[in-house]
Amino acid sequence: MKYILILLFIPFLSISQIKKEELDLMPWPQNINLTSGTFALSKSFKLNITGNPNLRIFVGATNFLRRLDGRTGLFLEQAFITKNNEVPAAELQINCVRNGKVGLNEDESYALTISSNRIMINAATDLGALHGLETLLQLLQNTSTSYYFPVVEITDSPRFTWRGLMIDAVRHFQPVDVIKRNLDAMASMKMNVFHWHLADDQGWRIEIKKHPKLTELASDGYYYTQEEIRTVVKYASERGILVVPEIDVPGHGSAILTAYPEIGSKVSNEVTYTVGRRSGIYTPTLDPTNPKTYQLLGDIFDEVCPLFPGNYFHIGGDENQGKEWDANPKIQEFKKKNGLANNHELQTYFTMKLIPMLKKHNKELMGWEEIMTKNMSKEAIIHSWKGVNESVVPGGSLIAAAKNGYKTVLSNGYYIDLMLGIQSHYLNDPIPKNIVLTAEEKARILGGEATMWSELVTPLNIDSRIWPRTAAIAERLWSNENITDLNSLHKRLKTISFRLEELGIMHLRNKDVILRNITNNQEIKALRDFSNVCEPLKNYKRNGGGKKYFMFSPLTLFADACTADAFDAYDFDIAVNNYLENKNIENQTLVTNFFRKWIAMDADLINLSANAPLIQPILPLSKNLKEISEQLLLVVENKKTVNLDVINGLLEQFNTRSPADVEVAVLASLKKLSQ
Repeated sequence: MKYILILLFIPFLSISQIKKEELDLMPWPQNINLTSGTFALSKSFKLNITGNPNLRIFVGATNFLRRLDGRTGLFLEQAFITKNNEVPAAELQINCVRNGKVGLNEDESYALTISSNRIMINAATDLGALHGLETLLQLLQNTSTSYYFPVVEITDSPRFTWRGLMIDAVRHFQPVDVIKRNLDAMASMKMNVFHWHLADDQGWRIEIKKHPKLTELASDGYYYTQEEIRTVVKYASERGILVVPEIDVPGHGSAILTAYPEIGSKVSNEVTYTVGRRSGIYTPTLDPTNPKTYQLLGDIFDEVCPLFPGNYFHIGGDENQGKEWDANPKIQEFKKKNGLANNHELQTYFTMKLIPMLKKHNKELMGWEEIMTKNMSKEAIIHSWKGVNESVVPGGSLIAAAKNGYKTVLSNGYYIDLMLGIQSHYLNDPIPKNIVLTAEEKARILGGEATMWSELVTPLNIDSRIWPRTAAIAERLWSNENITDLNSLHKRLKTISFRLEELGIMHLRNKDVILRNITNNQEIKALRDFSNVCEPLKNYKRNGGGKKYFMFSPLTLFADACTADAFDAYDFDIAVNNYLENKNIENQTLVTNFFRKWIAMDADLINLSANAPLIQPILPLSKNLKEISEQLLLVVENKKTVNLDVINGLLEQFNTRSPADVEVAVLASLKKLSQ
């Protein structure tokens, strides 16, 4: 009998107490108290819901069970959750006091308590309960034979009320399934605003039944039907996410003017407009002096606004150069007659005309920071996207907006299409520490929004440009401002990346699709190894001025497989730092293993290139990395002195722009080691 008892206790004895820093939680909760003990998970695990929640909690709870079951393979017995108090004796009890309203300033807090035999999620609203379920999933641990949750108490709430992601569906159309899987990922990171960019120079992407010419002439056949819009909005609402549409006016008008040139600002009435085929800033602009402009926009708002039950409508308003206004005598005469000193005041006149048109549908107007002028209504929300201009106000347009009485949202520093490293986004706080603001001014800073412009993304690679970096932005917008440890971020993000894949995000799997295309369906290991030390050119250098890529150009090349944070670059830098601090054999081996991998990789790439033309552009970079690896291997392993001019010459070659539009991300670490 004693042997049976010993066997029964083996699984429990093998569970060692996990430490707080070992948890892979993101965003990191406001308060977490981890104690000893575990909640053992079994196939009989069930949940129960009480209170007065929105029906979305039943969808969310069912999805939680299926995701938990998918991760554990336990064949959980509970099926679909359809009503309150179905299983009163369930181990997981979820209590929601009231129905949550999707939108800003709603209570999204929750308290999660795990004991050895019971789990409780208490929340004021079902929105908070959904966040609690996401945290619970992230807490899942395992031994070699079982799954469990650690005993813990968590109280949590967001720091900012606007935690958004913008997806541009204009430059490259993003089908509904792309939008849905990104909504799932957003919900898992406790993000709550999806900003949907639907009209720009390169296309009109939303069905307007009263004006079918918009999609017939300006969409290339790629647009969302109104029924598809409703489906996405419902899907987002079930995940606690507000959808904010954007139709960019008066600039960025090529598409709308392709269908309705008569409301354009060019002098000749017979001029034609065409949909943009490149990125960049175009001059076509709506005529703010033409009553037909407002009639058409009124018709559009009358159809679009009811599709989005939220309180906000983004009208763009950015990058209007005013060239067509300056060249049009009729518009210049209008400015004089109405006492408008410049084009900014004329655009304010235009934007102010839209406010009552949107108020009719209970919508607040939001626009990029160019709409902020001395006469702009304080009811408008200012979306800050430009760089900090200390000559205007310390902290830039975001701080200026808050000080001038506007509600405001930050995107400057969160432009993920710039392909900057994760650190630049993670340490970018909506409320800079060196800025003095009153409590009222701070309250006007609603939060922030990651922006995914789509000049260089298609459904194939968009997920890899958004995730997992946006998870770090989500943490900045949710967690305490003092959560800034980059080592912790990188460690947790590796696990989060895999969990995003569980949700259907294709940032990992589609990389291999692109690599197989490049190798002509040969073995991709060597190419993957090289992609893990390369990053696409940053700050729009890959397509400077929109001169290289059209909207129909291929995005299936090596730069499209590489990500903004090369997977091996961070690990190599740590290995180099450790070696320089302590040149023991263990640290030496970690560094030299990279060198050996890159040397062998170059030979493999050369072999692959015999039947893969798309590999040719990367061979010079790979050869350079191999040669510097050979030189530094001699230094590290054999303690030989090599010609510094040779090493510096090899390092300098990395600064030559590659035809593959990538840069070697380990350059700084190689320089550090060579010194």
